[in-house]
Amino acid sequence: MPTRGESSDIGGTVTATGKNPMKAAIETQFGAQISAAGTGLPGVRFYPGYLDRAAQERLVEAVRQVLAAAPPFTSRMPKSGRPMSVRMSNCGSLGWLSDERGYRYEPSHPETGRAWPPIPDALIAIWDEIAQYPHAPEACLINYYGPDAKMGLHQDRDEQDFSAPVVSLSLGDSCLFRIGGQKRGDPTRSLRLSSGDALVLAGEARLAFHGVDRIYPGTSTLLAENGRINLTMRRVTRPADSRLRRPAESLQEQRS
Repeated sequence: MPTRGESSDIGGTVTATGKNPMKAAIETQFGAQISAAGTGLPGVRFYPGYLDRAAQERLVEAVRQVLAAAPPFTSRMPKSGRPMSVRMSNCGSLGWLSDERGYRYEPSHPETGRAWPPIPDALIAIWDEIAQYPHAPEACLINYYGPDAKMGLHQDRDEQDFSAPVVSLSLGDSCLFRIGGQKRGDPTRSLRLSSGDALVLAGEARLAFHGVDRIYPGTSTLLAENGRINLTMRRVTRPADSRLRRPAESLQEQRS
């Protein structure tokens, strides 16, 4: 069972002394420990209701600041150039995109040419909380789903380090999430993901095929424009420093 670390500030910041001013409030909300709900799927860790409404609102505000610097764009399918139904953006040192040249990570926005904004501290803290991986994320893909948007079954395999998990957060309307095995034809199961839920794909599930079959419009009042925002944090490259250290330690070094 994962235990809460000193850097588990869902909506706040870690001070220069390493103290977390939100720690007491968070432990009151969640208890001193958190555990994933059982899914029966090896490698899938599901945290329903991980973020309360206030934490969701703070995270939405942080995402809006990212989008002001890196406006949402429409990716296209490789080869065909067909536009995806999901609008997207990124934050972090690398950002995921897709066009006729294929799926890949790039250091800059495809339309503005500017570097992606940094991943907000609140998201770094969440990674530190539930990723169970000793290095910081390098990319956070921001997907916006309108009422009719979907995401076909796919694998997240454009990264170099498959030992790192994918950490997913849901904001806004609920969706029907489907996940299978490491082959496209493997049997699948579905989970309903609601606003504030967190999902981690690790181990056997890291390369599992997964997708979003539908959005349930009107199931959340979090987003003024309705719809769903999905945030997925990833480690893209293999860590150059083989020493195991927590992301919070790296973050504190950067701030010192």
